[in-house]
Amino acid sequence: MRKLLTIAALLTVSALLVAGQTAEEIVGRLQANQVFRTSRIQGVMTLTDRFGTKETRFVSYSRGDAEALIEFTSPEEKGQKILRTKDEIYLFYPDAEEVIRLQGAAFRDAVLGSDMSYEDLTGGKTPLETYRVSLEGTETVDGAECYRIRMEAKARNVAYPVQVAWVDAKLWSARRMQQYSLAGRLLKEISLGGFQTVAGRTVATRMVLEDKLKKNSRTEFVVERIEVDIPLDSKLFTLEHLSW
Repeated sequence: MRKLLTIAALLTVSALLVAGQTAEEIVGRLQANQVFRTSRIQGVMTLTDRFGTKETRFVSYSRGDAEALIEFTSPEEKGQKILRTKDEIYLFYPDAEEVIRLQGAAFRDAVLGSDMSYEDLTGGKTPLETYRVSLEGTETVDGAECYRIRMEAKARNVAYPVQVAWVDAKLWSARRMQQYSLAGRLLKEISLGGFQTVAGRTVATRMVLEDKLKKNSRTEFVVERIEVDIPLDSKLFTLEHLSW
């Protein structure tokens, strides 16, 4: 009897969660929780595949959701940079002293051989501008009650026509995401954890990304230090600064 009452209570809580929020509200709160006016992040990217494990350190800067600069600081990649301005991405390689603007199929290339593509770094539009969203119910992920949100692209020129996100109902951060092709094939899966409160909002400090089209491959990102809403020189996000 006690077990039946517990199950009934859980079902009641899930029903109340679903009834209290629309998909648009949930995605809007998720977006508001994860985008800061400015940020500076130090971290490490660890790629594990059939060749072994490789660590690469980086520093990233962002301004809103549209502008970002990533600089790799490990000896092997030191000085390599990625600049994102809205939907444009530029690469800088210090050895060649050359700035490259990505175009076409190059967006699908992997960043330093990882499970992340340059396409994953594009921004400039909010999820609600890009996708039609629907609430499919609630599910438990890593012991937390989450809203399950399905997102279907409004246009064809979107990297992932369908995405499913599990959004923590208390933290307003995604705990898991799956990205699909138009035909319904699972392309990538993302798991997030290590949640911390930063400037009154909850952010994930650990992300594991798996490209399902690769065999035995995963990339882990760990944030070691994060500063938000700090002064940043606007020149950081310019082509002139990229080649410094």
